[in-house]
Amino acid sequence: MATPDGTDTALAGEIPFRPLSIAEILDGAIACVRLYPRAVLGTSLLVTTVVQVAGSVAAYYFVGRTARDEVTPSWVVRSVGTQFTLGAFGLVLSAFAIVLLAGMLAPVIGRGLYGQPVPLRRAWRDTRPRLWRLIGTALVVTLVPLLGLAVPILPFAAFVAVDAPAGAGVLSAVIGFPVGAVLMVWLYVLLVLAAPAVVLERQSVGGALKRAYALSRGRWWRTFGTCLLAILVTVFMGFFALRIPFLLVELIFFGGGGSADGQGNEAMYALAVDTVGRIVSWTVVLPFDAGVIALLYLDRRMRREGLDLELRTRAVERAAARKAPVAGDGSAPEGEDRRDPDDEFFESWEPPPPRPQAGPLPYETGAMP
Repeated sequence: MATPDGTDTALAGEIPFRPLSIAEILDGAIACVRLYPRAVLGTSLLVTTVVQVAGSVAAYYFVGRTARDEVTPSWVVRSVGTQFTLGAFGLVLSAFAIVLLAGMLAPVIGRGLYGQPVPLRRAWRDTRPRLWRLIGTALVVTLVPLLGLAVPILPFAAFVAVDAPAGAGVLSAVIGFPVGAVLMVWLYVLLVLAAPAVVLERQSVGGALKRAYALSRGRWWRTFGTCLLAILVTVFMGFFALRIPFLLVELIFFGGGGSADGQGNEAMYALAVDTVGRIVSWTVVLPFDAGVIALLYLDRRMRREGLDLELRTRAVERAAARKAPVAGDGSAPEGEDRRDPDDEFFESWEPPPPRPQAGPLPYETGAMP
């Protein structure tokens, strides 16, 4: 792949273009933010603002009269069931935002591996034609695991609804909730790599989900462990370090028992401050989770399909073609002057044709970390 000045910088990015260790994946996600702050943080700010504002509006009107009549934060403590529901809703929105952002950042990381500049406009141009497919994929990746959680706990909900004997309800809960949690995590890890595939490989939603399954097969535990480490870092940074100033503002200015303006709007102001805090914190930390997912996708393709070897070969072939003698009329070799650089970039990520089962690639033997 050539840079705008015509030189070949393929595979010259800071992130190693080879199968990555878990530490390199985590470091690479941080390096992506540092190397392309405008593209990464600008995209993250857009996604986070839309998601968090929608979540706050839904939360405010979901609580309804409770939030508007109680002008102190004490309603947060008293309405435990409501707050649990809102908390779960917030986690679902955050999971959706991470998957969506993983797809949007995949071209940024992909171009970075070639050493290409990635301004915000370029990041948007790469994602825009596939935005609706990416949104559909993110919805499936978010909702299917939730369905996996819900199905095993349906007997418990049914026993509670018909006022069944307590023993039946307890037994169904003891079995249903752990099974549902395990199924939810299993499905999420199995499908999460679909987001980068739908953008980089220009797949349909169904095709991206199939690709995610194929890439995750045999490496589920490694993908799970890497995602878990990323989530722990995100939770610590997002919930604690970056949100503490905003929580202090809420406590100092909206923690009293009176109304801020005599009209019962204190809860609304506190929610606004909390929303701003979530936007700031998640804008900074969500690209880390999303970058980890995108790098896991690249790592799985390198290990299972030898993507790094294939792209190195293509880079050498393109360099040789550019040095080839021109035609008699002085024109470039056929096809060279008509190739769209964007098409060339995305074609390089298309999945390879099925290969004969002649044994695993060297990376699949487990010799590398």
